[in-house]
Amino acid sequence: MAHQPVPIIGALSPRKLFVLAALLALAVGMGSYLVWRGVKPAQASRTAPAAVPVSIANATRQNVPIYLTGLGTVQATYTVGIHSQVDGKLQDVLFKEGQHVKKDEVLAKIDPRLFQAALDQAKAKKAQDEATLIGLQKDLDRFKTLGAKGFDTQQNIDQQQAKVDTTRATVDADVAAIETAQTQLDYTDIKAPTDGRMGVRLVDPGNVVHASDQGAIAMLVQTKPAATLFTLPAQTLDAVRGAMARGTVEAVAYDRDNRNVLSTGTLQTVDNMIDQTTATYRLKASFANADERLWPGEFVNIRILVNTRTDAIVVPNTAIQRGPKGQFVWVVTPQNRAAPKPVQTGPSVGDITVVEAGIGDSDRVVTGGQYKLKTNAPVSVTDKPQPTDDEE
Repeated sequence: MAHQPVPIIGALSPRKLFVLAALLALAVGMGSYLVWRGVKPAQASRTAPAAVPVSIANATRQNVPIYLTGLGTVQATYTVGIHSQVDGKLQDVLFKEGQHVKKDEVLAKIDPRLFQAALDQAKAKKAQDEATLIGLQKDLDRFKTLGAKGFDTQQNIDQQQAKVDTTRATVDADVAAIETAQTQLDYTDIKAPTDGRMGVRLVDPGNVVHASDQGAIAMLVQTKPAATLFTLPAQTLDAVRGAMARGTVEAVAYDRDNRNVLSTGTLQTVDNMIDQTTATYRLKASFANADERLWPGEFVNIRILVNTRTDAIVVPNTAIQRGPKGQFVWVVTPQNRAAPKPVQTGPSVGDITVVEAGIGDSDRVVTGGQYKLKTNAPVSVTDKPQPTDDEE
């Protein structure tokens, strides 16, 4: 007897049917996911790339002053050590530390008594010799009268004349001794050799000082006007000399941070040789320094104006990029696409750089966000500052 086939589904239990349905649903879901994953990249490849946000600035034309800056030190017009010119006890110190003094103002006094006595002695010696000279001169006159009458010899007259001449020379020596003694007495008043400001007192009253002392009683400096001595690289010499040939060269003194202006003056001279060790040369500038903002010994930055570039194309410093083939800038085309352009740059002044060739004054240059750019990449201009390559 032949057997009838039994349906397989009917032989499955409800649990098995549930598992089979779940597997079927999972298979359908995986297939849909795979199809979706396979289509999406193709769709993305056909989507336009997103615009790169960048900051831009317009290249402009303007007159650009060309400055050179060198580090230097402030020097006083005069720096004088106040010394005693005679030996003696320092009796009084009449100045205050930091005080402004005038030329010939008495700063200190040495005990004058010994020097006054020496002067009085020299005057007395002169008076004595003058009296002797008067007596010898009268004797000479008498000898000459007697000699004219034949009552005295010429030898006696000559001897008397020699005594008169010797005594007259002694009187002249007495005059010189008086002048020396008077000068020594005057030196007991120690006076300011020039206008200026006094420094810290280094010797107190009561000490014995000598003309040969190495140490000074105090230092006197004249700060108005003041000078600055600074250096520049040797390759700038021709530009500086050219500026001096055209006329007065302005010099501006800045503080060590190169931010605050301290004083304005003029360039005075250029040293007569270049230091081959450092490849620099020295320059000297003068400043009125009426407010004494320049202090002797202070380090300052000196900026001098050597030229002015007229009608030059300038861009912000952040627009200048450096690549394997040299310097370039990213330019935004009228279609808002990025295009690199090689440029030749000139000097940089502050936050701008002169462009000698490569772009025009109507070009829009990228100043931030360059690190994301590629040639012909779309860009979107934003007012929000974008990072530069140096900031990345």
